[in-house]
Amino acid sequence: MIILVALLAFYLAWNLGANDVANSMGTSVGSKAVTLRQAIIIAGILEFTGAVLFGGAVSETLATEIVNPAIFASTPQTLLIGMVSVLISCGLWLQIATSLGLPVSSSHAVVGAIAGFSWVAAGIDSVDWSSIGTITIAWVLTPVISGIVASSFYTIVKRFILDRPNPLQQLREWIPWLSAALLSVFGVIVLPSLTQPLQVFLTNRWGLTLPAHDIPLAIGALAAVSLSLVSWRQLESRGAGEWGSGGESKIQNPIERQLGRFQVLSACFVAFAHGSNDVGNAIAPLAAIAYIRRTGSVPLADFSVPLWILVVGGLGIVAGLAVLGKNVIATVGENIIPLQPSGGFCAELATATTVLVASRLGLPISTSHALVGGVIGIGLVQSWRSIRFSTLQSIAGAWVITIPITATLGAIIFLVARLVLLQLY
Repeated sequence: MIILVALLAFYLAWNLGANDVANSMGTSVGSKAVTLRQAIIIAGILEFTGAVLFGGAVSETLATEIVNPAIFASTPQTLLIGMVSVLISCGLWLQIATSLGLPVSSSHAVVGAIAGFSWVAAGIDSVDWSSIGTITIAWVLTPVISGIVASSFYTIVKRFILDRPNPLQQLREWIPWLSAALLSVFGVIVLPSLTQPLQVFLTNRWGLTLPAHDIPLAIGALAAVSLSLVSWRQLESRGAGEWGSGGESKIQNPIERQLGRFQVLSACFVAFAHGSNDVGNAIAPLAAIAYIRRTGSVPLADFSVPLWILVVGGLGIVAGLAVLGKNVIATVGENIIPLQPSGGFCAELATATTVLVASRLGLPISTSHALVGGVIGIGLVQSWRSIRFSTLQSIAGAWVITIPITATLGAIIFLVARLVLLQLY
C-alpha cells in the first residue's frame, strides 16, 4: 500500500517539477542567460536540495490546516482515501496543464483537491473557507503587486543604466546596489534557514549566542561585497568594443551579459526557495497517509515528515523538470514577451520580493502568479504591444479553473475509491 502511494506522490511531484519549476528558470532561458540544459541541471540540484533540507514545514501545514484532521479522528481511513484522491487529481491536472504549456499553481491545485474530497466526505463545514477566500484574494493581487514591483525595478535599470550615453560606466556604479538588492531579498528567504545549524554549532561548541539575524546579515554583506568585486573585474576584462545586440543567442552586449549573471543567481535562489516550499504540495498527502498507516490515527499539528518522503518529493520534482519542464519554461520565458537579461533579472527580483513580503504577512500566494505578473510589468515598461495577450488569456484561464477542477476531481475520485473499497471489504 505505502509503496503504491509513494509512487503516486512521485507522480504528482514529477508533474509539479515539469510545471512549477518554470517559475525559477523560465525567464533565464527566455533571456538566453542560460541554455535549457543548463537551467534543468541548475534547477534540479537546487530544487532537490531545498526540498530535502527545508520542505517539511509546508508539508505539515498542508496536511493539517486546510481541513481539520480532528473531523476524521474516528475514521482515519476516510482521510487516507481522501489524500490518495488528492495525489491522483492534482497529478492529472498538472500533467494536462504541462502538456498545454500552461503555468498553473500547484498550491491551488492541492488546496482545491483537499477541499473537494473533504466536502463530500464530511460536509461543507469541514473546509476552512476563510483560507480558500484568502487564497482567492491573493490570486488576484499577486500578479498586480509583482508587476508593479518589476516595472519599478526595470524603470530604474532602464533609466539609470541602459538608456545612458555611457551605460558601462553607469553599470559599474550601480553594481553594488544591484548586488545588495539581489542578496538582501533572497538572503532573507534562504540565509536564516541555512545559518541556523551554524548558530547551534557556535552555541554548543563555544557558548556563543548571537542574535538570530547577525550571522545572515554578516554573510549577506560579505556576499554582496564579493559579488560587486567579481562583477567589476568581469566588466574590466571586457572592453566596450564587445558591444553587440543583447537579443542574440549568445549575449554579446556586456551590460546584458553581466545582468544575465545576476539573473542566474536570482534564479538559483528562487529554485532553492521553490523546492523548499512547493515540495509540500506533492508530499503532504503522502506524509499524512504514512502517518495514518503507522499510527492508526490522523496527523495533528505536531507530526513531522520523514526524510525518505522529502527525498521522494525532491526526486520527483527533478525528474519531471528534466523530462517535461521545457514546455512551461518556454511559455513563461519566451511566449509572453521577448526578454533580455535586464528584464529577466528584474522579473525574478520582483517575484522574490512579492513572495517574501507575502510570507512575512502570512499570505498564501502563488509563485506562478508572481512571476507572470513580473514579466507583464517588464512588458508594460518596454511597450504594451510586445505583450502576447493570447498567451496571457490561456494562462489566466488555467489559473481560474484550477481550484474548481481539482476540487471536482478530488471529490469524484474520493467517491469512486471509497465505493470500490466498500465493495472489496
